[in-house]
Amino acid sequence: MTSRLLSAAAVLGLCGAAGGLLVAGLVMPMVSGAGLAAKGAASTFTELPPPPREDPLPEMTRLLDRDGRQIAQFYYQNRQSVPLREVASVMRQAIVAIEDSRFYEHGGLDIKGTLRALVANTQAGGIRQGGSSISQQLVKNIMVNQAESDRERALARVRNVRRKLDELRYALALERKYTKDQILERYLNIAYFGAGAFGVQSAAQRFFGVDAGRLDLIQAATLAGAVRTPYDTDPSLGDAQRERLRARRDLVLNRMAELRVITPEAAKAAAARPLGLRMRPEPGGCAGSAYPFFCVYVEHEVLTNPAFGYTRADRERRLQRGGLTIWTTIDPAAQRAAERAIAARVNPRDDQVASETMVEPGTGLIRAMATSKHYGRNPHDRDIGPNTTYNLAADTAHGGGLGLQAGSTFKAFTLATALSQGMRFGDGFQTPGSFVPSSGYRDCSGRAVNAPRTTIYNASGEGRGGPYSLELGTWKSVNIFYMKLERQVGLCNVVRTARALGIRRADGEPLHEVPTFTLGVNEMDPTTVAAAFASFASRGRYCRPLAITAIVERDGTRTDVPPSCVTALDPAIADAVNHVLSGVFTKGTMRGQSIGRPSAGKTGTNNGYTSAWFAGYTPNLAAAVSVGDIRGSYRYPLRGVTIGGRYYGAVQGASLPGPIWVDSMRAALRRTPATRFAPPDMSRFGGGFTPGLKEALEKERKKNKKKKEEREKRDHANSGDEVSAGGQDAGPGRLATGQPATATGDDVPRVGVPVVHVTHLAEPRAAEPRAAAPTPPRTGVHSGDDRSAAKARAGHQGHRWTPTGRRAAAPRGGHTSHASHSQHAPHAAAAAMTPRHGHGAHGGSGGRHPADHRHGGGPRRHR
Repeated sequence: MTSRLLSAAAVLGLCGAAGGLLVAGLVMPMVSGAGLAAKGAASTFTELPPPPREDPLPEMTRLLDRDGRQIAQFYYQNRQSVPLREVASVMRQAIVAIEDSRFYEHGGLDIKGTLRALVANTQAGGIRQGGSSISQQLVKNIMVNQAESDRERALARVRNVRRKLDELRYALALERKYTKDQILERYLNIAYFGAGAFGVQSAAQRFFGVDAGRLDLIQAATLAGAVRTPYDTDPSLGDAQRERLRARRDLVLNRMAELRVITPEAAKAAAARPLGLRMRPEPGGCAGSAYPFFCVYVEHEVLTNPAFGYTRADRERRLQRGGLTIWTTIDPAAQRAAERAIAARVNPRDDQVASETMVEPGTGLIRAMATSKHYGRNPHDRDIGPNTTYNLAADTAHGGGLGLQAGSTFKAFTLATALSQGMRFGDGFQTPGSFVPSSGYRDCSGRAVNAPRTTIYNASGEGRGGPYSLELGTWKSVNIFYMKLERQVGLCNVVRTARALGIRRADGEPLHEVPTFTLGVNEMDPTTVAAAFASFASRGRYCRPLAITAIVERDGTRTDVPPSCVTALDPAIADAVNHVLSGVFTKGTMRGQSIGRPSAGKTGTNNGYTSAWFAGYTPNLAAAVSVGDIRGSYRYPLRGVTIGGRYYGAVQGASLPGPIWVDSMRAALRRTPATRFAPPDMSRFGGGFTPGLKEALEKERKKNKKKKEEREKRDHANSGDEVSAGGQDAGPGRLATGQPATATGDDVPRVGVPVVHVTHLAEPRAAEPRAAAPTPPRTGVHSGDDRSAAKARAGHQGHRWTPTGRRAAAPRGGHTSHASHSQHAPHAAAAAMTPRHGHGAHGGSGGRHPADHRHGGGPRRHR
């Protein structure tokens, strides 16, 4: 028998001189008794090394919402370490019974257990039982965890005499350093259970959807059985593996009965039951997050912030292994409001995409970040439409695209600049029907950036020009008024105001300081725009968008992340801006779209209807919404499109982004008491003078009164025919384009109106031709005085115009004047990826491929 055992030593890898000593010690119980054997074996290891170095176990990082609910997790190994007291006692009993039944009796080297394994393996002709104690297994796992490469990990797992002896020596050292419970706790947290689950807590959640402290007998026996061969018993791999897992579970139950941990009856009853698996999807990364696009933002915030590590590799390692708990700013109620408002109007299958970010004034906390697309890597999914992994609500630094031109939302920065230079609400000037920015524009380097070959036209409704005050020019979003105002206050001063309010291009490039800056030629993302407009709500205090409020280390150390704010505007200037922009809802382009509380904002529609925006705020919350086509904003403008089941002759800032903003803000603020803006200093900003404005307003009043009377007569005669706004199916009293069949009689329609586009004459671009449409008069289509005028608007929306009044084809290599059209011309909308055109003094943008899956740049227009 002794010779058979000695020959069997090779099966366990215990051969050679050292192995002979060990095996001799193992055989001595047959000759001299167990006590003498233990003494002989121990003498072999009198010179013990220090315990193995224990690096912190890789632990998952969790992201929490503002209420403390987990929204995502990142990990190298799916592990959540827990103290032994939080592990069910039946789990502790099961793992000890099957892996090391004498764990609490031996000193790290289980002579009897190893001898028993020798006998079983000799009889079987191979390894059927392991002789390693739990302490030895812990040592092996520590060695594997410390390995930096696949080769090192393979060496840590190899079965040979040297590794076995090292395990034994280190195990004895661990036994001297730790108590048995401390060793068991470390073992349960480091062990791999299969299905991507490291540690008993992650395994309990992965296999059964419960915490380790709530495991029952069947569940505990199942997990204990999985540790020995986790790959062969991985239930996520198929039925064969599940059958092996069940056999292992039953083996554990029988062993527990043999050791009288449970009764034979209990073991039999449990073995008759199914495994009861409730496999949860393996979590990890933003794909499994409830808020994947916000998750992408936070992930990039960590990976680009030196506070998380010296290099990007260091930051990624900390994110995946550091066991951090990151408290984020996301508000589930606001997030639901944004998601539902977008989903109600834009279908995920649509090529057009809407994105929205909500920011808290005074802190910069990001409360919501949503987009109409599903998160995923399949851009051509037939079931749910194009997916994207780009966070289209953010800039490229936070996983976003190239952005969309912000259109007339940028007029707010010119407004603030004018007020800061002493302009009053009633101050203004006459504007022509067209305008050439041929002189008076200098960028912040002092270089002249005039655009003598660019002609600017107003949007439909203001095509004839006329007198406009600061208020009226803003409410109607008059392009020419703002071009002249920008020249008057200084282009560089407007740029400086925008920068002070956090305005940065989405692609990270320098702002394009061109004459049409005020019309929003720069590509932006909703997060940046929302934070800028939040500065007005907080009375001039700009706060950097903030997604993280606190970081808790694995040892419980908490680091709070305070808001990063600066005073960007004089509070009195911000109050005056709020006063003017509030009129957008009562007298301007968003007239008739109220959220039932004090609010202010600005629409933006871009050249060629490439995209559309609305940015607005209350004293409590700010938000920006953008809409564009994911395939490329220039190749696929928002004209003649069906979005969310509704047909739009042309998408404008007030026709789609505006309603999304209204619905989302109304829901997000439902439980927040309404707050008023601080009133403006009327002694400083009230009054003012605009030559000819009083007479023009009286004339307009009489004209509108007459139109209203005529409309009432027609409505009475038609007995039920209904006037419709754009974005609906054509019906009685409606044009096929979705535009109203009769004028509203308001100074500005309640939804966006078609824009007469401006074209900068430049060399044609070699790609992306667009068919031209019939040519309206050079001065532009005016506000709907009668039915024919309304038809003209419907028929001529979206065409660009040369200085000679001729129709111009889509730009190819040159630059359309990026004239933003009183919030009615859409902006560069490519959520995925619009080509960019080489930019020059007139505000064009450089070249990006349409398949880049990002928002693109290029010539556009804004309102």
